[in-house]
Amino acid sequence: MTATLAVDFDETIDEFCEYLTVQRRYSSHTVKNYRRDLQRVAEGLLQLSVADWSGANAFNMRKVIATQHAEGLSGRSLARRLSSVRSLYTYLIRQKRIEVNPVAEVPAPKDERGLPETLQIEDIQRLFALESNDLLLLRDRAIFELIYSSGLRLSEVVQLDIESIDRKTGQMSVVGKGNKTRILPVGKHALKAVAAWSNRRAEMLQGNLEEQALFVSQRGRRISNRSIQQRLKSLAKKTGIAHNVYPHLLRHSFASHMLESSGDLRAVQELLGHADISSTQVYTHLDFQHLARVYERAHPRAQAKPQAKMPKK
Repeated sequence: MTATLAVDFDETIDEFCEYLTVQRRYSSHTVKNYRRDLQRVAEGLLQLSVADWSGANAFNMRKVIATQHAEGLSGRSLARRLSSVRSLYTYLIRQKRIEVNPVAEVPAPKDERGLPETLQIEDIQRLFALESNDLLLLRDRAIFELIYSSGLRLSEVVQLDIESIDRKTGQMSVVGKGNKTRILPVGKHALKAVAAWSNRRAEMLQGNLEEQALFVSQRGRRISNRSIQQRLKSLAKKTGIAHNVYPHLLRHSFASHMLESSGDLRAVQELLGHADISSTQVYTHLDFQHLARVYERAHPRAQAKPQAKMPKK
C-alpha cells in the first residue's frame, strides 16, 4: 500500500481484494492487478481532494482517467482500470454502503489502432529451417509450428494436452477466450513437428508420467508463457531474424498470410476465434498493403519513370 492513500481508500481496497480471493476465488495474479488499478485511481482522486470512494462522482472520475491518459497510459490499460473500479462499486452497492456507481458511464479513451506487425514468409521459413535432434529444440519447434500453423494464442498453446491433437485427422481442439472450444486444422509441417516431439516427450517428464500437458518444461511440468516467449526470441536471434519475434507475432503472421492467399475474412475470423469480425478486419489493411506492393512492382503504368528529355533545337 502506498502511504498517500487515505484510510478509507486503503481499507476498502483490502476488503475488496479479500472478497475477490476468498469468495470469488480469483488468482493471486488477478487480485494483484485489481489492487494496483484501484490504488492508482485512488491516488488520482486524492489529488483532486476526494477523500474516499463515496466522495467520487462521474466528473472527477473522468478527470482522473483523462489525466492518466495524458501521462501516457494506454486506452486499453485505462479500460481495465475502469473495469476494476466498476467492480469495486458494484460490491459496495451490494453492501448498501454506496447508492450510485460513479464510473458506470465513464468511457475509456480510445487509442489509435495500429496495424499488427507480421513476419515475411522468408523469415518464417528461416525460423523453421534449423534442424536438430536436441530435445528442447524439438519441443520448441513443435510449439512454434503449431502457433503459426493454426493461429494460436500463447495461452492456447500452453493449455494443450496430449489428447488435444488428433494426428490421424489432422485436427486440434483448442480452448480459447471465454472457455470457448474451437476445432482447428493442423498443417502437415506442424503435425510432423508434434510427432517428433511426442516421440521423445517422456524424456523430459522427470518421472511425472501423470502430466497431461502436451508441452512440458525441463521440470516435467506444463510449460509457462514466459518460457515460450524467451525460447522464441532466442531462436529468432540464432536464425538471424532482425525483428523482435514473439508468439503473437506468429499469430498475426498466420492471419495475414491466410488472408493474402484466400481472401476469406470469415474463415480467418473462425480460425482465430474472434467473436467480432471487426477484430479480424485489421488484417484486410495488411492485405491491401501487400496488394499495393504487388501492383506497384507489376503494373507498367504504376511505376515511376524518368521524364523524357526534350530534344535539342
